[in-house]
Amino acid sequence: MTPEDMRYLLVGAGLFILGAIGFLTRRNLILMVLCAELMLHGVSLSMVTFGRIHQTNEGQAFTIFTLTVAACEAGLALSLVLALYRKSHSLDIQLWSELRDPDVPGPKPDEPETGSGATGSSYGEIPTLTVAGPAPLEPVAGGR
Repeated sequence: MTPEDMRYLLVGAGLFILGAIGFLTRRNLILMVLCAELMLHGVSLSMVTFGRIHQTNEGQAFTIFTLTVAACEAGLALSLVLALYRKSHSLDIQLWSELRDPDVPGPKPDEPETGSGATGSSYGEIPTLTVAGPAPLEPVAGGR
């Protein structure tokens, strides 16, 4: 592997990581789609580089399929973005729960389950840990 190949792989990994961070931190639907595209292009660059390292054309063939999927994903995402914007005049991803037909009921609110396990706690509770060992000693002023 040459240093040039290593640089291509690092750029591909960087594109993927930036896309993943953007996808997980953004709430705007258009930015989420752009970050997904960024991840796909990072993977495509890595596949072409691996094909070059192994001296085969398989990386380029997979990249053609990846770009085809990316184009289909962009078209579908654009139609969903337009539908959401027409309905709510906002692109916030939290508004998807309101995008439904009028005769379809909305999502049910989360209700805590009243399960009875070995400890008698439900799934909605956060478990607490018991203190292990004696409590730490208070520091002595002027001493060790």
